[in-house]
Amino acid sequence: MAAYLIRRLWQMIPTLAGVVLLVFLLFKFFGGDPAEILGGLNATPEQIAAIRQELGLDQPWSTQLWIFVKSILTFDWGHSWATNEPVSSLFASRLPATLTVMVPILILDTLLALPIAMWVAYRRGSLTDRTIMVVTTVALSISFLVYVIVGQYFFGFRLGWFPVQGWSDSTLTNLLTYAPLPVLLAVAVGIAPQTRLYRSFLLDELGQDYVRTARAKGMTEGTVLFKHVLRNAMIPILTNIGLALPSIFVGSFLIEVFFSIPGLGREVLLAVNRSDYPVIQAVTVYLAVLTMLINLMTDLMFKVVDPRVVLK
Repeated sequence: MAAYLIRRLWQMIPTLAGVVLLVFLLFKFFGGDPAEILGGLNATPEQIAAIRQELGLDQPWSTQLWIFVKSILTFDWGHSWATNEPVSSLFASRLPATLTVMVPILILDTLLALPIAMWVAYRRGSLTDRTIMVVTTVALSISFLVYVIVGQYFFGFRLGWFPVQGWSDSTLTNLLTYAPLPVLLAVAVGIAPQTRLYRSFLLDELGQDYVRTARAKGMTEGTVLFKHVLRNAMIPILTNIGLALPSIFVGSFLIEVFFSIPGLGREVLLAVNRSDYPVIQAVTVYLAVLTMLINLMTDLMFKVVDPRVVLK
């Protein structure tokens, strides 16, 4: 396990180097001139030249690339061009709000979809199974924007259960007051595809020979489902959860905009609209690193769930 972990961490270095080089080239050749963006339409050539010199854009490409790499290694991305706030402090202040919404979504999405999938997989072909499959198909056909509009109107304006927008400095207040509605709507969107996917994983295992053998030995259905079927289905389920983590983070961007949550996602969208390159570059690189670490953790979980898995 330790040797595999070291080898995987070592393999991340060239992957990360490729991501860094790609991000640098994209911003260098396709992102426009940062000096002109900062200077605005009324900037004189002298002002643009001064800004370019201040940002180091008049240096050779190799020097600019080294400055970019050094900012990654030192976690010092400079200041936001729009707010003049240090990018590191911007991340530190916005990330808690994003995690307050993202973590409950991930937990509830998995804890609700998995037992429902087990239930309908066990009752395959029944009226319950067909009804839930129809409901999930309809839910998949509805846009997330519809969920937001209907949810805000019904739960916020009509029933008055939750505030439609807002945030506070208290984590407990946010969890109990402001986060429940966006979390509820996000789970309502995500539970349908997860249920259908987990159901297919479980059905594949229920059709295996070892299930018939276990039943022939007189094992109870609960033992067959939880001890054998669920354990063998956990590998594709964990793979799906690992793949869903970055998408949940990106999906939180829309939630933060719709509900005015001062999280990292809303800040990224604002940075895109403002062409705030330091913030965009930092998020791009960190999201790539997060994806690689999640993939590594998922592979390690395979070994924990099933010791027979050979890590290569």
